[in-house]
Amino acid sequence: MAAAPIKNFLVTFLMPEKCYEELVVKLHVHVPCLKFAMNRIVGLWIILDTFLAPLPQLLKILWRRSAEGLSLSSALLQLYALSCPVVYAMANNFPLFAWGERLVTLAQTAAIVFLILHYRGETLTGMLLLLVYGGLMFLLGSYAAAAVASVMQASSLAALVASKGLQARTNYCNSNTGQLSTLSVFLSWTGSLGSIFVSLQETESLFTTLSHTLSVCLSCVLLTQVLCYRNSTATKMKIG
Repeated sequence: MAAAPIKNFLVTFLMPEKCYEELVVKLHVHVPCLKFAMNRIVGLWIILDTFLAPLPQLLKILWRRSAEGLSLSSALLQLYALSCPVVYAMANNFPLFAWGERLVTLAQTAAIVFLILHYRGETLTGMLLLLVYGGLMFLLGSYAAAAVASVMQASSLAALVASKGLQARTNYCNSNTGQLSTLSVFLSWTGSLGSIFVSLQETESLFTTLSHTLSVCLSCVLLTQVLCYRNSTATKMKIG
């Protein structure tokens, strides 16, 4: 009886019933079914990572009441990278259920940008930036030509890679990671691994594959920095 809920879950979310019979019941390593299941798992993880990755960073800033060590340029580029798929979806009249979860991610990232400015003593600048950003999103989503939306979508990956590079440079210059969330960095790293796995399965351009590879490398750099600078960051907080 206990196997029934497990079967329902696997067949509903991860694999067709035929693959369930091959992989789970018969314990047969059926390569096409295994590949299908892996792609589905990775796809679900990428969606979950996109939804959750900014949240630990946002909560850490609020808890510490500080955004020390976070690069504003990196956060702005990340906000742009996450905005591009939303503008593309709105410009092409995609149904809301296909991209609505990204609005939550955008709200979290926009809040991070505002808090970085707020804790630098530039609250008014942060409020004006949010107002301008909201207006631009509305105008682009409502009136942008499909070609403009396509260009933005194509540039989103490059912006995401650049944002990671800027944050890594900030960490190196400061010799600590400040309030950078370890969990957010880890989720970003695993999401990057999932993205490159999917890109290798699909027929994509060499530039896209290289961009995903660079994103993984920079995520590894950030994760290494978080682990290596942890002691120096903790010491600095105690002294402060």
